[in-house]
Amino acid sequence: MSTTENTNGTSPPPPPPSPMSIPTPVEFTGKPQPLIHTALAMIAWLGSIHLNVFIVLASFFFLPIHKFFVVIGMLVILIVIPINERSRWGRGLGRYICKHAVGFFPVTLYVEDYKAFVPDQAYVFGYEPHSVWPIGVVALADLTGFMPLPKIKVLASTAVFYTPFLRHIWTWLGLTAATRKNFSSLLKAGYSCIVIPGGVQETFYMDHDSEIAFLRTRKGFVRLAMETNSPLVPVFGFGQSYVYKWWKPRGKLFLKLSRAIRFTPVFFWGILGSPIPFRQPMHVVVGRPIHFKKNTTPTMEEVSEVHRQFVDAVEDLFERHKARAGYPNLQLRIM
Repeated sequence: MSTTENTNGTSPPPPPPSPMSIPTPVEFTGKPQPLIHTALAMIAWLGSIHLNVFIVLASFFFLPIHKFFVVIGMLVILIVIPINERSRWGRGLGRYICKHAVGFFPVTLYVEDYKAFVPDQAYVFGYEPHSVWPIGVVALADLTGFMPLPKIKVLASTAVFYTPFLRHIWTWLGLTAATRKNFSSLLKAGYSCIVIPGGVQETFYMDHDSEIAFLRTRKGFVRLAMETNSPLVPVFGFGQSYVYKWWKPRGKLFLKLSRAIRFTPVFFWGILGSPIPFRQPMHVVVGRPIHFKKNTTPTMEEVSEVHRQFVDAVEDLFERHKARAGYPNLQLRIM
């Protein structure tokens, strides 16, 4: 019998929900690219720190002392000279890196409700985990083109922008320093922002047996999202924690050092000890946006409530997708 028929004097069933309220999941997977181009893209993207270490050590051991200081001076210049983030050449390089990076692992992006994202709306994507590098965010980059949002920025540790070569590449990829001023001005200008709330401390606590999300006390990004009426979006990157082998010191002194330099020193290596990561498939899952009323002066209680919703959404996202991503027994620890 048709569901629209009237029977025994009862009212017909209610109409189905509107298309806008029905989740529209969409999945994208990077396509493999020629090996030589992929290798060059990965080295350009992730090899800057190793390059700096090599330049400094090689100059120290193999050059006269005055030439060593010349090299150091040149590196300092690369730290302070302005970068044209809209450089046609630079953005072209960024697009090249994104194209080959998503196909290397490969990276799969699963968006639970693709049509829930409006192109002219700014969102705050809370990405977990940090791992050695939160490289899964490449799936969300505007240059990758998976998300229907034309203006996206990734907020990264300010230490990145004091590192020669790395600051150039990552600026062209769409990264900017994670300061409150940058965060606020970008949201007000209509840019969606990707933040890794756990930051330095999350890297300090990460381990090999479970995923760590340092979220319990991280509420600043929630407050800014509320003040600018930018919906919060939970994101989790499965597989990212296994693309590198790593080791790090432990202890309170190391934690204090990490906080002071805004960066957690970690010894990490990929293929043949290089900065090229292992080809471990990554599955980045994007949850549905969390909406709330704009509140330019939210109270701590109001911020805490929205923060609780976000933390719950991250946990729920993790549990619902971990088996599908290939990690049915993986545990998530919220700290």
